[in-house]
Amino acid sequence: MNIQPLLDTLGIQEDAARALADDLRTQITELQGRLREAETHLEHLAITRKTVTALSERLPAHPVSPGLPEHPDYPRILAAFNEATGPLRARDVCEALDHELLPKNIEGTRAKLKRLVKLDVLTEVDAGRFTRKQ
Repeated sequence: MNIQPLLDTLGIQEDAARALADDLRTQITELQGRLREAETHLEHLAITRKTVTALSERLPAHPVSPGLPEHPDYPRILAAFNEATGPLRARDVCEALDHELLPKNIEGTRAKLKRLVKLDVLTEVDAGRFTRKQ
């Protein structure tokens, strides 16, 4: 019996298995490097979170403004007046706040502007035109 063809086939299979094993070792080495990088990044993020948390506990709370109602529009209204070069109408403020220009939104904004006048934050220069108190 001639076993040479069998040995040749085994040799081909050994070479293929050896090449596959070498390729897998290379991939494992690359993946281990990427894993180390990801773990290092996670450690840095954990340290950053711990630092930010510790620092935030030391910071004083920022009140919006003394006596200012607790509604998210009020700081945005004041920001609109800080950027304005002249008096603003309720409609202008609605546009600055990206509110839809519907009568109910304009009237609600006008009421907020009147409230800020009563709180001595804004001044109504003439009917319906408001400016920041100097």
